[in-house]
Amino acid sequence: MKPNSLQASQERLVTPISGWIGLLLIAVQGLAGLGLLLNGGSRQAAGMVICGVLLLAAAAVCSAGLFTLQPNQARVLVLFGAYHGTARKGGFHWANPFYSNGSAGGIGPRISAKGELSLAAAPRKHPRMKISLRARNLNGERLKVNDRQGNPIEIAAVLVWRVADTAQAMFDVDDYEEYVRLQSESALRHLCSLYAYDHGEQFEITLRSGVEEVSQALKQELSVRLAKAGVVVDEARLTHLAYAPEIAQAMLRRQQAEAVIAARQKIVQGAVSMVDLALKDLAERKVVELDADRKAAMVGNLLVVLCGESETQPVINTGSSTH
Repeated sequence: MKPNSLQASQERLVTPISGWIGLLLIAVQGLAGLGLLLNGGSRQAAGMVICGVLLLAAAAVCSAGLFTLQPNQARVLVLFGAYHGTARKGGFHWANPFYSNGSAGGIGPRISAKGELSLAAAPRKHPRMKISLRARNLNGERLKVNDRQGNPIEIAAVLVWRVADTAQAMFDVDDYEEYVRLQSESALRHLCSLYAYDHGEQFEITLRSGVEEVSQALKQELSVRLAKAGVVVDEARLTHLAYAPEIAQAMLRRQQAEAVIAARQKIVQGAVSMVDLALKDLAERKVVELDADRKAAMVGNLLVVLCGESETQPVINTGSSTH
């Protein structure tokens, strides 16, 4: 193993004591301490008073070990910096009261969401080391990136993720929620560099035409990146895809021109088929005998009629007059 490499943490499941049993023992301990304190005070027995005070203090400390877990919620149990396991079963529990309650952030200078400097204590990120195991949505912001061809585009994606390994989420990354946000943005930027927006080579997958394939590739890349944080990606999809404003008009004209060209190709192909059919029908029915020059003239006239955008004006040939 390399000197600077980090060993991945591994979650260990533990089953804490039922909270009702712990509450009963704490109540018995508190009542016993109160009884000793009152009896010792009435009898002026210093030993009983001291024992009563110690029992009450112990009951107060043990009560800090009571906690509840909702469905799809876990608590990481850390004792003096050592990881002892994770409780996942929902309900009322009791555990060692000295298990860590999470970092409070401390008092010190920090910048608020509005950009103001404050000396107030930062809110706890994970109170009592609890982690939600529910599926979460990350609706990413619109990013301005370049596609494979270098065209600036705007793109955004939504990510459905959840914590699978609480030990990795808490100990292998500094802030797993921020880690998910930054890695999803990085993966989306990298994905755009691999695909063109909508003008690729023949049979090439593009961002616009291959939404399913692109979304699957994004999910696979995010799964690899977020595995270090114990996070599983359930779904990843593009929610916004467009050219950047500075080239949007130029690309729109390009798309319109391509549409016109495609329409013209269809019109010409249809016109040629109709002319060929007309010539074959005339020849088979022997309506008129056409030489090469008259066929060429007829083909030209029919193509003008069929491919022209404006209506044609018929000209009736009554024959040549002799003087």
